[in-house]
Amino acid sequence: MDSILDFNKVDTSSLVDRVEDNLVQLLQEKKLKVGDSIPTELELCNILGVSRTVVREALLRLRMMGLIDSKKKKGAVITSPDIFGVLSKSMNPHILDQETLKEIFEIRLVLEIGMADFIYNKITASDINELKVIVANEPAGSSDFLFNIDHEIAFHGKLYEITGNSTLKKFQNLLLPIFDYVNNSGLLKKNAKLHKFVSHKGLVDILENGSPEIFRNAMRNHLENHFARLFSNE
Repeated sequence: MDSILDFNKVDTSSLVDRVEDNLVQLLQEKKLKVGDSIPTELELCNILGVSRTVVREALLRLRMMGLIDSKKKKGAVITSPDIFGVLSKSMNPHILDQETLKEIFEIRLVLEIGMADFIYNKITASDINELKVIVANEPAGSSDFLFNIDHEIAFHGKLYEITGNSTLKKFQNLLLPIFDYVNNSGLLKKNAKLHKFVSHKGLVDILENGSPEIFRNAMRNHLENHFARLFSNE
């Protein structure tokens, strides 16, 4: 019986899986950059010792991930993948497990508290005026709601835009629908008592007259009720 247990685990990955991994490793070892040509299918067959059919399937996967593309007269070349285009296909709250959803919820809280310095470094008087218009258009009593996706998209979307980081902005577009889903689901504890928090209007006042440190603390307070639902022992 002991001898049976000594067997190594069977490698259940397919040949194409292994070739795909080897291709990525090969491209890294060659230190290829965006725009560089990769070896031809025939060269890859010889390097990896597999059939052309297997190489083509592995290359197709890399194309689907946006890692390579075909160019006239150059063949297949390294490309800069659309990370969020690929990620968006799996960022569906209905197909993610509960722990992943909760962790994505937490990521948004971390990002919005941490981007204060980027906002202060880039913000202009025009941005302040635009934020004032956004909060002026929010309905009365909006500061009493824990989360409203329309308010969040308008206000927080503008904050992400002000950072000047287009990647951060794209990430926000993926995070907000999941944040909305988790907020309205049963994944988080419900607060019996809603704590008063810094409103969107209060955040604009601080952006106009405060400092990154004050804004960071105010954003933490703005999100306090979400943290309370994450850490509540009730």
